[in-house]
Amino acid sequence: MSDYMFMLENHLSTAQSRAVAEVQAAAAQANVNLFLTGGAVRDMLGGYPIRDLDFTVEGNALKLAREVAQKTGAKTLLFDESVRSAELLLPGAVTASISMARIERYPKIGNKPHVTPATIHEDLRCRDFTFNALALSLNKASLGLLLDPNNGFADLERKEVRAVHSYVFFDDPSRILRMVRFKTRMGCQLEEKTKQQYENARMENVERHIPARRLFEELGHIADESSPSEILQSLEQEKLLPLFSPALAGPKLNLAGLSRLQKARQLLPFGIEFQVKNLALFLYLLTEKLTPKEKADLIKATSMHKSEVHLWQKLEARCRPIERELKSARLQKPSMVYQACAKAQGEELLFLHMKSAHRIVQDRIRNYFQKYLPASQEVTDKQVAAKGVAPGTPKFRKLKEEMVVARLDGRVRKPAPPPVPEEDSAAARARGPSSPRTEPHGTIQPPQVSHGRQHRFAGARRQ
Repeated sequence: MSDYMFMLENHLSTAQSRAVAEVQAAAAQANVNLFLTGGAVRDMLGGYPIRDLDFTVEGNALKLAREVAQKTGAKTLLFDESVRSAELLLPGAVTASISMARIERYPKIGNKPHVTPATIHEDLRCRDFTFNALALSLNKASLGLLLDPNNGFADLERKEVRAVHSYVFFDDPSRILRMVRFKTRMGCQLEEKTKQQYENARMENVERHIPARRLFEELGHIADESSPSEILQSLEQEKLLPLFSPALAGPKLNLAGLSRLQKARQLLPFGIEFQVKNLALFLYLLTEKLTPKEKADLIKATSMHKSEVHLWQKLEARCRPIERELKSARLQKPSMVYQACAKAQGEELLFLHMKSAHRIVQDRIRNYFQKYLPASQEVTDKQVAAKGVAPGTPKFRKLKEEMVVARLDGRVRKPAPPPVPEEDSAAARARGPSSPRTEPHGTIQPPQVSHGRQHRFAGARRQ
């Protein structure tokens, strides 16, 4: 195994590792060359968490995407015939794109490109920035080979943003927004020639040619950033926020609310796959200070679909019944709090932790993330299967739930001590309650305590 494959495995979650293996197997069966490209390789080499998996295929990418979706049960989010690319949501909430290696030629600023099939090296030379023009071979004969025709790895180490070619911003003006986001997230500086290209593009006002849906997609990327408030501040400094809404500039930019969101996300347990729709929370807080008309203008400027609008505008209403349940006095046991929280979506729990006026709701959500959810992971499928129940059956799921409840409520008890022989009992009474006694094997036993006190102590531990 190459060092890069070892590095990749250390950066992938369990669900992402399964997704890579599934796509690899499908590509091998279809006899096409497969590469992990773009952001996934950049984040791996830069030491950042891998968010999405971007696969590039020298061959029929759409056919491969169909086969992967059919085999894994993945949901198709996007199927773009024009650029031969598909986006899938695989089990475990893993987002992956499968695209054809291609050359793109743009007839006009901001228009869709004309696409022709290409090799992986030709594809990488047509990308936006050098640290995004990296590829890792997932093919058996060259597994783990790093392809870097633009010297992007060195730029990543120098923390420098360098354009692959001179028309990066004119071909696709949305790359201006992407550049600001990368520059802010990674603390990079613009390479001198790229800086001049950026300034030339801004003088030509190419940002006005960014399609509305690209603006919405960029909001989604910002929402997934660890610090979206910093990205928005950078966009404000570059005078790019009015592209989304002129109302966002100045005091109506809710940086304080987004900073609270960043703090709330720190509650999420590390190493546990837990899905949160970041966009819902982000848009709610981003628009919190806007008037209804200003919100409507933002929706129009980004061509939001109705379902996307409801995602954040109905968030508060969706959280009300969850809040009522979480503040109920009936939730006396940890398992009850766990089950109430497990029914809610991740963004709903974070919203209530930030917005609920009830301290008990905030405390119970905090306990769920920091105590109950990690504790529930200690009950493994292997332990449940050891009870003789077949995995995947309703009986298996029911037994696992019962074992989780027992684990959370502390119902696991030590086995009862063996009965004391009658002659030892008589000797113990003769010594008195405060005297330690020695068992035949030499074990010193503690003094006896009253059953009433013992019961209260045990009850206190359970709570």
